[in-house]
Amino acid sequence: QVQLVESGGGLVQAGGSLSLSCATSGRTFSTYAMGWFRQAPGKEREFVAAISHNSARTYYADSGKGRFTISRENGKNTVYLQMSNLKPEDTAVYYCAMRGNPYYGGDASSGYDFWGQGTQVTVSS
Repeated sequence: QVQLVESGGGLVQAGGSLSLSCATSGRTFSTYAMGWFRQAPGKEREFVAAISHNSARTYYADSGKGRFTISRENGKNTVYLQMSNLKPEDTAVYYCAMRGNPYYGGDASSGYDFWGQGTQVTVSS
């Protein structure tokens, strides 16, 4: 049984930072690419960042470039999303997701096999 559990969300003022973690189990973590998505109230889920199985490649949505950093520790079966200079428009539930292969394959959520339950990030102005 594959499980993805996010943590690290919370309330932060604009300009602040947060670090999200996603601990996984039930699958050989080092074999699969990982991604982060977010969903704000009334909006569709959107791609935030992705990382290949061996950390060789990372990908970011334009909204997070220069502010967000995705990383992973295969020895800990964990993927991270470091967010800085947060803006009120970053407020959303953040989800980590696991792909079915080692490589980034686009921004579509349909390309990911397993999902966490999400963690709320709220940025106050």
